[in-house]
Amino acid sequence: MNQDRRGINTICTHAGELEDKEYKGSVSPLYMGSSYAFEEVDIKRYPRYFNTPNQEALCEKIAALEHAGSALIFGSGMAAISTALMAFLQAGDHIVLQQTLYGGTYNFVVTQLEKYGISYSFTEGWQAEDFERELRPNTKVIYIETPSNPLLTITDMTAVAKLAQKHDLVSMIDNTFASPVNQNPIDFGIDVVIHSATKYMGGHSDICAGTVACSTAYRDQIWQTAICFGGSLSDYTVWLLERSIKTMGVRVKAQNENAQKLAEFLVEKDEVDEVYYPGLPTHPSHALAKAQMNGFGGMLSFELKEGLDASEFMKCLRLIKPSMSLAGVESTMLLPVKTSHALMSAEDRAKQGIKDGLIRFSVGIEETEDLIIDIEQALKQVKSKTVLT
Repeated sequence: MNQDRRGINTICTHAGELEDKEYKGSVSPLYMGSSYAFEEVDIKRYPRYFNTPNQEALCEKIAALEHAGSALIFGSGMAAISTALMAFLQAGDHIVLQQTLYGGTYNFVVTQLEKYGISYSFTEGWQAEDFERELRPNTKVIYIETPSNPLLTITDMTAVAKLAQKHDLVSMIDNTFASPVNQNPIDFGIDVVIHSATKYMGGHSDICAGTVACSTAYRDQIWQTAICFGGSLSDYTVWLLERSIKTMGVRVKAQNENAQKLAEFLVEKDEVDEVYYPGLPTHPSHALAKAQMNGFGGMLSFELKEGLDASEFMKCLRLIKPSMSLAGVESTMLLPVKTSHALMSAEDRAKQGIKDGLIRFSVGIEETEDLIIDIEQALKQVKSKTVLT
């Protein structure tokens, strides 16, 4: 396991740096080559083999952030998820997945796995007993997501890890919503940690990438599948991502603070029916989140009172952007039914508790007061429109 236990901002800034030996620049140099020598070299480098200088350096940083032995980077979060899953599953195997999941993951499972003779089960809930109930003799992987997208459910990582160890299974987690700043699943016994690096690691809504962090042995197994699937990341994007991660610690901590204040504000609004945020004492898993997270995150979801149109509300926003994706420095809102979970059927969304009017709020780093003013005026406008109609 990577033993870099320096402070989070120090790791973000300095782990996995490439030294500019020629010009002594203060940032990592960028090696854009896609073709390297193969004679008389220790490593035969090729971008699809995930071993260019910039790729290797970034993987070292990510491994340090997640307290892992090794890491890999991919062209997107879904490339990371699909490659990691297929590295441990083959025809005749079975996987148990948490019910509340990112819509892209859900779509991959239900549309692709059966083509390869792999069966799957979704849990009824997100407690350890829900996972144990779905285990079969041919189960090979348990897959979780905590906090989950978009309802911020919290899963007990220690309990799931122990269950996986008991049955000799591989445990995987999508840690995107938390980020390595707020949560390190390997410390709780989880085997494979996956991120959409597009989100908090990138943090500026201008990078598409994915990561996997795990033991070196598991990394080597995933790598064998990865070089076949070809989901590598260009070195320029690798360089941009390494630059972005340097500020992840300070960005995420600011987003944590803002989200807590915004959740507390929304709970008190008469126009809001429900707020989903693990930092609220009223959240059903608040105590568990407090025990396994370093911060409650910059993501929350909420529902307006019946009769108030969520789409109209977002059209009235002036500062907060109605936009897809999440975790940028700018605050954004979206409707999961139209974006992140649009590929799911209405019936499957209902099973997860995702209502058509659910709003997912990615809180940025703006001044909290400015965000509150924007929400207040948008609520006032949509309320006025509702009365008029």
